[in-house]
Amino acid sequence: MRFALLRAVQPLTLVLAPILLVQGRGVRARTPRLPEATGPERGAVDGNGPVLRLAVVGDSTAMGVGAERHAEAMPGFTAAALAAATGRPVAWQVAGRTGATARRVSREHAPRLDPADAVLVLVGINDLLKLSPLRTWERDLADLVAAVRRSAGPVPVLIAGMPHVHRFPALPQPLRAVLGLRALAMDHAMRRVAARLPDVTHLRVGTPDLHRYFAADRFHPSREGYRLWAERLVSGWRILSGDRPPEPTAGR
Repeated sequence: MRFALLRAVQPLTLVLAPILLVQGRGVRARTPRLPEATGPERGAVDGNGPVLRLAVVGDSTAMGVGAERHAEAMPGFTAAALAAATGRPVAWQVAGRTGATARRVSREHAPRLDPADAVLVLVGINDLLKLSPLRTWERDLADLVAAVRRSAGPVPVLIAGMPHVHRFPALPQPLRAVLGLRALAMDHAMRRVAARLPDVTHLRVGTPDLHRYFAADRFHPSREGYRLWAERLVSGWRILSGDRPPEPTAGR
């Protein structure tokens, strides 16, 4: 199916290339450049019992562009959702950079992670914008999971699926439709990677209420968008894994 999707989008991309190029330049020129979230890149949420160590790694969404503080972006909200689901305290850490592709995250940011009990990976948009070939994208994503586990340990990994790019308000048509189709093909590739790697979960979560979800740039999530996204990811992770999040691994 992923190759059928790619075959469908490639002719469109070629035919519409002049329009897409102009639209892409226009989006870059008029879209506000929001900063990464500030505040500590580590934090904790209270609970009872042994601490569950969460690591979040990736691109601008990992780094909270669209929110003010990491505690009120994906790291903090994912930790809060895990604490609510398990009743346990959750200690979180985050590493990444705006504009980073999966390959860059693998090489520069995954090695910064400390040992963890669960890892959330947020990548894809920059590989989409760079039009990375699907086979390259699959390889880079698998390499990223391996890099994460070299630093964090042999832990469960949740790969957040590609967002619904075809609903991004910042993108005009037909650019939005073309990128949306390619994002869907990339998402199928993500599923393929998760299916062949042990203890890796892929979860694609739809974009909720548009007015609440997007930040001022109409591209990144808002604070509320991050909260909704984190809660849905954690809920889906528990359902797909068939169990509650993992117990801490002894000796790490």
